[in-house]
Amino acid sequence: MSDRRTRPFRFSVQAFEADSGQQWTGVARRAEELGYSTLFTTDHYFGPGDISTTSGHRPVDVAPLTAITAAAMATTRLRVGCRVFCVDYHNPVVLAKELATLDMLSEGRVEVGLGAGWVAAEYEGLGLTMDRPGVRIERLAEVVEVLKAHWSGKPVDVQGTYVHASGFAGRPLPVQRPHPPIFIGGGAPRVLKLAGRLADIVSINFNNAAGKLGAGSVGSSTRDATVEKIGWIREGAGDRFDDIELEIAAYFVAISEDPTDALDAMARRFDVAPEVLSEHPHALIGSVPQVCDKLEQQRSELGVSYVNVAQRSMEALAPVVARLAGT
Repeated sequence: MSDRRTRPFRFSVQAFEADSGQQWTGVARRAEELGYSTLFTTDHYFGPGDISTTSGHRPVDVAPLTAITAAAMATTRLRVGCRVFCVDYHNPVVLAKELATLDMLSEGRVEVGLGAGWVAAEYEGLGLTMDRPGVRIERLAEVVEVLKAHWSGKPVDVQGTYVHASGFAGRPLPVQRPHPPIFIGGGAPRVLKLAGRLADIVSINFNNAAGKLGAGSVGSSTRDATVEKIGWIREGAGDRFDDIELEIAAYFVAISEDPTDALDAMARRFDVAPEVLSEHPHALIGSVPQVCDKLEQQRSELGVSYVNVAQRSMEALAPVVARLAGT
């Protein structure tokens, strides 16, 4: 068990963009140099077009497994992962073997992010059926069972409602034992209770039940809503709650002595009041000391010590990372 008020800060970068292999590995090396713990990709397959416009999610340049393998090989300390793999897009046995192989090749630097899927337009664009949330979340739980069974090295025999795997023992064994840390996030009760029960790292996120980003996403993640979400995690976790690392994404970042213009622009985009956005748990807006103070307060009051930022904010947040990472 650990005291959340003193759990060391970790910071991660979620990267979407790369025009070349050299640029991608440069992002990974730069993240490591700046003191970030982890480089995440994202498990989406659409470029510019209607899916991006409909969902509000920016296009993604790189495929996750190939990209994080390249990032791991280009660095020595940087952890790598996907925030998060949509279990509907992958055969769980294939995913388990790929991730175990990467954990072996990187000498134990993989974090395994898993999610139940949320971009409705992408499902349609990929020709996939998007089941109701309860089905997707139950499938997610069964995929976690397959991954853990595969990584145990013992014979796999999982006969779930949606996932079946048997007749073999998983190889290779991952370096991290008993398995690489499992990362699950979300913004609704059922998935967060599941995350509390099964995950090592839980991400407190927007409720994206609408299948797209917008004002409703922001409104679903106020401070009061975040406290409620932590309650759902605790309910699922029971006695293991204090062993879970809590993570949050800073979707709104403006590091400046006077961030007024940037704050106003972000508030207009999501149709919320600037004063609401400035205090939002997913916003890091203000000077470096102000942002450091906010993060330390959130760790003390909410227990959140793992912070994710988008690739576009990596350099801006670097002074905060330099002050807080590992403290």
